Amino acid sequence: MELSDVARKFVVHWGEMGSAWGVNRTVSQIHALLFFHGRPLHAEDIAETLGVARSNVSNSLKELLNWKLVRTTQLLGDRRDYFETSLDVWELFRTVIRERKEREFDPTTRMLQDLVNQSGFAKEPPDAQDRVRETLKLMQSVGSWSDEMLRLSPSTLEKVMRMGASVQKFVRGS
Repeated sequence: MELSDVARKFVVHWGEMGSAWGVNRTVSQIHALLFFHGRPLHAEDIAETLGVARSNVSNSLKELLNWKLVRTTQLLGDRRDYFETSLDVWELFRTVIRERKEREFDPTTRMLQDLVNQSGFAKEPPDAQDRVRETLKLMQSVGSWSDEMLRLSPSTLEKVMRMGASVQKFVRGS
């Protein structure tokens, strides 16, 4: 499959953006290709289109499946697995936020709670205890807030995001 200049630019940039966020470039490019293309593709087409090794595509697809950003599907008359992603940007956004929260944020919150609960915590300097407790409090607040945001419909979430500047002005009293 040949990519147009627009598609190529999109896929390359998505890969660069993914790298900046700590995601493997090929993983990001595969996701971008599936999103831009808008139809299921099999691994051989992906490898050929992106010019990467089939083994790299397989590993990258496994990672995307683990992140719940792609799903496997089949096409009538073809025994190969095809891969597709959601075409709804809000669903993708929510999936990324949910997965990152579960993998990175929640374990940190649990670790901080465990530290505070340890009997030896009280022996730490009071200022260190305060910093850990404040960090835990912040993590719990942000975690609760993000859980609430993930429950909102995309249209409501979009309105909340657009209200950001207005809320800031209201809170400041200006």
